Amino acid sequence: MTLLLRLLLLGVVFSSASHLAVPGAVGAELEPGGAWTAEPAVALVPDQTRTAALGEPSVDGDTATPQDADLWADAFLPTPGSPVPAATEPVQQAPVPVRSRASAPATSPQRVSTYQIQQNDHVLRFLEQFQTGYRRAVVERWLTRSGRYLPMALDVFRQKGLPEELVFTAMIESGFDPVAVSNSGSKGLWQFMAPTARQYGLRVDRWLDERLDPEKATVAAANYLSDLYKIFGSWDLVQAAYNAGEMKVLRAIQGTGTRDFWSLTGTRFLRDETKNFVPAIHAVTIIGQEPEQYGFTVSPDEPLSYEQITVPKATHLKHVASLSGIPLEELIRLNSELRLKQTPPDSTYHLKVPRGSAPALQAGLDRETEARKAAIANRTADRGKRKIQAAERVAAGVHIVQPRDTIGGIAKRYGVSVQQLARWNDLEHGARIFPGDRLRVAALARQADSEQGGFR
Repeated sequence: MTLLLRLLLLGVVFSSASHLAVPGAVGAELEPGGAWTAEPAVALVPDQTRTAALGEPSVDGDTATPQDADLWADAFLPTPGSPVPAATEPVQQAPVPVRSRASAPATSPQRVSTYQIQQNDHVLRFLEQFQTGYRRAVVERWLTRSGRYLPMALDVFRQKGLPEELVFTAMIESGFDPVAVSNSGSKGLWQFMAPTARQYGLRVDRWLDERLDPEKATVAAANYLSDLYKIFGSWDLVQAAYNAGEMKVLRAIQGTGTRDFWSLTGTRFLRDETKNFVPAIHAVTIIGQEPEQYGFTVSPDEPLSYEQITVPKATHLKHVASLSGIPLEELIRLNSELRLKQTPPDSTYHLKVPRGSAPALQAGLDRETEARKAAIANRTADRGKRKIQAAERVAAGVHIVQPRDTIGGIAKRYGVSVQQLARWNDLEHGARIFPGDRLRVAALARQADSEQGGFR
């Protein structure tokens, strides 16, 4: 279902609930941009999308494996015995000023709106949990890993005009693990399910699973988030819809008459998972922007850095590794979207390689390609030459009579006697020959000749 059609349908929903206050931000113009899909919130249509996605047949050769998915799910749940805020009325909300890691370049498009981090009981509960027990080690691992992908994600979001704080959605989705796989089949940095991934331009088939390509998945995620904001006009509702699906959030809005996410957490219309999802993101955003203030000592991984080369179709990573000396494990890590550890057989492919290795490797692959082409051309030429030689050998013993040819002239031309020519071709004395007749002019296959009775 296209975005335009969804917006029209949603207009019908809201027109039937005219008592709801619709913020003016809904429908604001955005740069074409992407979308993030959380594991529970795959669907851009009602709940059956998720069901259909779960029923997809698996594809052989999938190399991604579940990592910390269970630990991340645990992070959503309240610690046993911890107080849970009362759900009878909205909790007090107080925006927290947020410091960005880097200012957006002057060429960045204007932001859609700011992202308000709330400091309420819901968020403070997760902020405390993420600093205690085993969850502290989990969050520390997330923060360490985020150094590899956060600069890239921030750059994509700036280009799309999205609030930079949204990138921390990926911390709750996958812990910034680009090959994370959930039990329900969502994959990658942004935990896309296959149907939504394809809808946002990611290739998912036997050969490629671009959900596992961090950069492409981030662009798709930014586009999805932008589309959700056009529907809801609230980043809290966007993240809730990212988790639960649009229709569940829309039903909650219609059933309660409020468009305030924190008020919806006190109702029965959203699952506990979704109610916990948004405050958990707020909590890790607060920690992620100033981890040292919360006692985290983190040495972030080096930012993702690579170059690309063009390789022939069906190129095996093992072959590239042997040709270049690059460890096979490094090539697999940079190109985790290649399900069978080889490029697709339908076209050339832009392969990611460690920075600094591209020129020499590209030159080596080009030389190999040229050598392969030359070998094919030589084999083709040899086959043609052999065909010509075979034809010449056959033709060497046969003469096609031309106009004005005589038996004596033909015999003289091939250095044989008239008697030999007559005997080989069963020609009687005085026999006439005509243009187009085929005469044997060499003593070959005498037995076959006698059986066939000549060529004429």
